Amino acid sequence: MTTYLEDLAVGQRFGSGTAPVEIERIKSFAGEFDPQPFHLDEAAAKATMFEGLAASGWHTAALTMRLLVDGEFKPAGGIIGAGVEELRWPRPVRPGDTLRVESEILEIRPSKSRPQIGLVKVRNTTLNQHGDPVQIFVANLVVSRRPA
Repeated sequence: MTTYLEDLAVGQRFGSGTAPVEIERIKSFAGEFDPQPFHLDEAAAKATMFEGLAASGWHTAALTMRLLVDGEFKPAGGIIGAGVEELRWPRPVRPGDTLRVESEILEIRPSKSRPQIGLVKVRNTTLNQHGDPVQIFVANLVVSRRPA
């Protein structure tokens, strides 16, 4: 179901499916985009603050985006970001983790200059299989208003 700005309410929550985190994908993503030892080599990672192999935060962000696109929140026009106010990775993502996302609407503002859209502030929390947050970000999304 397509969701327009008028369909949203502060406090409304949306969920997602799940995504497994595989060691091969951690290493391939890191090899291309974030080639640091704690993302690429188990032995080297043990000697770091992570105390073991950890997915890149940007890999977690990419997995989160996929979960959002496939999830319950289907804003009209797609998930279009206007900026991120906060991005945190409170704990590492490990091989074998299974991630899911919970989103909560924090604020809704119709645009004053473009009456066909509005901005929606959303807190997206990515959780592992234990329910521990591994990423939290607050984003401003552009959402279409219902056509007249």
